[in-house]
Amino acid sequence: MQILGIWDGHDAGACIVEDGKIKVAINDERLSRRKLDVGFPKRSIEACLNYLNLKPTDISIVATTTTDFSKTLTRLFPSLKERYYLFRRRKVEKPRFTRFQHFLKYKLTSYGNFFGVCKKVSEWLIKKELKKMGFENFKLYFVDHHLAHAASACFTSGMQKAICITLDGVGDALSGSINIFENNEIKRISSISARDSIGIFFEQVTNLLGFRELEDEGKVMCMADYSYPIDDSKNKFIDFFSVNGLNMKAKFSTSKSYKLIEKVVWNNPRERVAYMAQRVLEKNVLELFRNAIEKLGIKDVCWAGGVASNIKLNRIIRLYSGLKNWFVFPHMGDGGLAVGSALYVSNLLYGTKSHRINDVYFGIDYDENFIESEIKKHNELYYERRSDIDELFAELICKGNYVFWFQGRMEYGPRALGNRSILAPADSEEVKDLLNIKVKEREWYQPFCPSMLEEDANNILDDYDGIPDRFMTMGYMVRKDAKNATRAVVNVDLSARPQMVGEENKKYRKLIEHVKKENGYGIILNTSFNIHGEPIVCSPDDAIRTMLKTKTKYLALGDFFVELKE
Repeated sequence: MQILGIWDGHDAGACIVEDGKIKVAINDERLSRRKLDVGFPKRSIEACLNYLNLKPTDISIVATTTTDFSKTLTRLFPSLKERYYLFRRRKVEKPRFTRFQHFLKYKLTSYGNFFGVCKKVSEWLIKKELKKMGFENFKLYFVDHHLAHAASACFTSGMQKAICITLDGVGDALSGSINIFENNEIKRISSISARDSIGIFFEQVTNLLGFRELEDEGKVMCMADYSYPIDDSKNKFIDFFSVNGLNMKAKFSTSKSYKLIEKVVWNNPRERVAYMAQRVLEKNVLELFRNAIEKLGIKDVCWAGGVASNIKLNRIIRLYSGLKNWFVFPHMGDGGLAVGSALYVSNLLYGTKSHRINDVYFGIDYDENFIESEIKKHNELYYERRSDIDELFAELICKGNYVFWFQGRMEYGPRALGNRSILAPADSEEVKDLLNIKVKEREWYQPFCPSMLEEDANNILDDYDGIPDRFMTMGYMVRKDAKNATRAVVNVDLSARPQMVGEENKKYRKLIEHVKKENGYGIILNTSFNIHGEPIVCSPDDAIRTMLKTKTKYLALGDFFVELKE
């Protein structure tokens, strides 16, 4: 039985799950070309149906999530959602009452379901939108926000018994949960309230440092490495949170903490503020994990929610001696809620079991005839079909070029993992700088990431534990003797966020193998195929448009070698 999963909030999207397996999944941003797009995911729903040759009437079960007051209000008045989206992404002039708008947001998101009223209103509104699209005779299931996060990790981890921890900003009046996953059932053990949200704390720091909340938290994490270490006794944020057993408590309300963070930002360099915030996150979340493992007596852990995107934090958790196995859902933020909702309902109705996902190529793809027809629209492009496209592009990389690489089904989630990627030599800082100037326009302190052959990880990474991370969800330290080979893909502290490539992507793996033959290391620079401020490319047209806009010389579109004419 096919289940449609939808999410209509921040980073909206849809998926179709069949027999507990993800058949297709996509987020609206890839189709609308608005990064982290919000609203009812009509485009994603249509893309999922079209990919599987289904009609709306073929779907009888729909799963979604989150019925708190704030979410219901934005469903009732979509203009509020759009206004906040533009405000958050700084696409409008700064409002006069910025602080008040943030305070109002924090207050509204802390309210729950109001005795079921919000759920009924949300149900009516979502059903109305689905019926407009032609859906008939379907049943709509709502899954609690943090239960959907937990399900996304539990049912894709392949674990039989594990602790599942979720942490994010807020959803359904909670900011986190601790659960036991056993016999394919999720049992909640502890909840963390919206008031005690460490996710909102990090979001506030991000905003007050001049970045976009819900989007640029990774920049704060990277900036922290440029500060001198600060002793906890001098950390202005150190007492903002405390962990007691399986609960986390905030000393101040979200509104009060915003004001206090504002004062700290005013009096301290940005990198120092970032360091203090990152330290508070690592200290408290690690303690929560440690307490859960010790108290519940389970050493396998899976985890999801926006906080799980912090790879520096994930590295510290990974190295905790009490942990045996762990799994981070690759689309850990709210963009993965459609999948979590659908997987939970699949288990609820049909008893489907957890299975380990080997890749996240759940998006849409394009056949060779369509790709060629798109290339032919542009006289400024030379192209030819090549049977050795992987070897050819490996040679271009080894000669010091950056290249655009577009293959097969698009990745699901925030990371480019070899199907919608920009590739370059991992050892060339010059090419890295060129890529930054012409295409990415990243902050100077943000490193690019590497893709490496999984069998070479032990020769490149100092703290590799033998368990390959195929989804770029973890931080590692690079060995000093591999420093020269990784100059373009490490942070200032020699840390990296690698993708370890096995047999799940054969064409991409062959490309890296050819690079290894040339330089001795099976590693390349891999960053997402997009220009600054845009989502990762989805279609051949997106790829070609990006090529022309950036005047990039080489593009692989499937087996087509595409070159910009002089």
